[in-house]
Amino acid sequence: MKNLAVIFDMDGVICHTNPYHSKAFEQFFAKRGMNPSQEEYAQHMYGKPNSYIFSHFLQREVKGEELIELENEKEGLFREIYAPMVEPVPGYLEFLNSLKQNGFKTGVGTSAPRANMDLIIDKLEIRTLMESFMASEDVKTHKPEPEVYLKSAENLEAHPEQCIVFEDSFSGASAGINAGMQVVGVLTSHTKEELPPCQYYINDYSEISVQSILEMLK
Repeated sequence: MKNLAVIFDMDGVICHTNPYHSKAFEQFFAKRGMNPSQEEYAQHMYGKPNSYIFSHFLQREVKGEELIELENEKEGLFREIYAPMVEPVPGYLEFLNSLKQNGFKTGVGTSAPRANMDLIIDKLEIRTLMESFMASEDVKTHKPEPEVYLKSAENLEAHPEQCIVFEDSFSGASAGINAGMQVVGVLTSHTKEELPPCQYYINDYSEISVQSILEMLK
């Protein structure tokens, strides 16, 4: 039998990082005399790739070398702010360990840069509990396109229908659905109404068990 797999987005799913991304963007934009509102961040930042975020807020297309430079600046700020604060969503580590004890393959599929992923994976000491790591550098197309999840499934040697995705954003949950996978909506950043229809919803990992995952995969 092929493997059963669980793939986690990272921001808002493994760690509740969005408030710290907001702080990094606040510093980044303040340097440029800008002050976007929290509402604008919620609408145009959470779950979006940096190319979209910079282009939206700077009101022009940002790409190529400039995108790389701006991304390095902003993500460097984020890592500086967040490094001393890394903490998992409640119950995450216990849930991950129980998946491993029950033979699940697990991976991360994030739109964040690899350096952010490495910071979080290593601070939480979960590198040995995952078989696949996919960051923004590993794909050509970003969520809601399904590439990150289809490649993760390949790495985990699992069919899409044998994979469950944990996501907290509209574009991320859409990517899981577009990959033909079932999605658990993690309500750290958005309400149920703000996500596409998911098979299951949780506020944190005390609300789900390996048993729930096995039921979904039946």
